[in-house]
Amino acid sequence: MDDGANAIEVTDLHKRFGALEVLKGVSLEARKGEVIAIIGGSGSGKSTFLRCINLLETPSAGRITVHGETIAMKSDRRGGQVPADRKQVERIRARLAMVFQSFNLWQHRTVLQNVIEAPVHVLGIPKDQAIATAETLLRRVGLYEKRDAYPAFLSGGQQQRAAIARAVAVDPEVMLFDEPTSALDPELVGEVLGVIGDLARENRTMILVTHEMKFARNVADRIVFFHGGVIEEQGTPEQIFDAPRSERLKRFIQSSH
Repeated sequence: MDDGANAIEVTDLHKRFGALEVLKGVSLEARKGEVIAIIGGSGSGKSTFLRCINLLETPSAGRITVHGETIAMKSDRRGGQVPADRKQVERIRARLAMVFQSFNLWQHRTVLQNVIEAPVHVLGIPKDQAIATAETLLRRVGLYEKRDAYPAFLSGGQQQRAAIARAVAVDPEVMLFDEPTSALDPELVGEVLGVIGDLARENRTMILVTHEMKFARNVADRIVFFHGGVIEEQGTPEQIFDAPRSERLKRFIQSSH
């Protein structure tokens, strides 16, 4: 792991939906090459936190810095804030890749077309080069033979592996995973976790929201426990799972077994 500059720095992040405050001042840094697993109960703010990093949700307050570049925000008329520079948001988003619970593949495009879309149309990579890279990635995730298939003809596990290949195709500086196995049938979970585990061993910066405790323990450098919109506890997998300090964390771990 490179312990130089931070890949992500989030400072005092708040997010409100009307009167409901989902994030109540969350600060977190991810070093380059670090794998962070975020755990916690439903409604604790985990997915909202991830969506704020990618600006799929606009934070109500706080600061987000990606590889040393702070996202510029300005106040809006409702007392919240909005991005000040749309071009900056697009540029930063191109350096992040997010894998969702629900795959989010384009249904009218083949697996290969899904994987090359962003490299060709967002990053301007020549199509031949993008196809060669995509085919290499599809081999890695075990989908080369399905490259001309449409998502509707794939299993959930295959669709999620295709979504991961699509995320890696833009060569992101940070990968964000939002409960990538929660929509899968139990027998398909292992194949997706295997692919993510391989990526985690490549010195990639990853922030992973997951309810797969054993997987989090095996792949993460650091575990972060969310509760009630704040970080209740964080530490190494050994600290979190073997010697939790917070009573809430102890109960959560016991209930997850």
